[in-house]
Amino acid sequence: IAFAPDGTLFVGDRDGTIFRVGPARRVAPFATLPASIAAFHLAMGPEACLYATAPTFGTYDHVYRISRDGEVTMVSSAFGRPQGLAVDDLGQVYVVDAVAGGSGLYRLREGQPRELVLSAAALVGVALDPRGGLVVSSSDTAYRLDVPVKPFPVFRA
Repeated sequence: IAFAPDGTLFVGDRDGTIFRVGPARRVAPFATLPASIAAFHLAMGPEACLYATAPTFGTYDHVYRISRDGEVTMVSSAFGRPQGLAVDDLGQVYVVDAVAGGSGLYRLREGQPRELVLSAAALVGVALDPRGGLVVSSSDTAYRLDVPVKPFPVFRA
């Protein structure tokens, strides 16, 4: 599940529908993605854009960006089994990928290849803490990255 700044709740079902639950508790389909074999992972990004991923039977799974109007675009198709998802205020997307016994935390930035931030066994989730740092969880432990992960400087000619 994920919340928009206005309190709207988003939740996905295994059939591939992302539902929007408004403040008046009215439920309506918001977007459609491929069906999942497990729960959807959702995170709200800047400008009230929703990010989503879910495991499928495919070889690779995708990270999607869903606009406020419900338009779905693919952000990345480079993940084997994405397990967790978080988006910071700069629009950087953090994805925990776990496949074939290995796992890592990756950062996605527009126009850049995915970047491995942390490698560890059995990672399953990621969240932003109130200070802007990251908390990454495994099947039995939560790790806080005390120093907020900052973007690399962008140099323009």
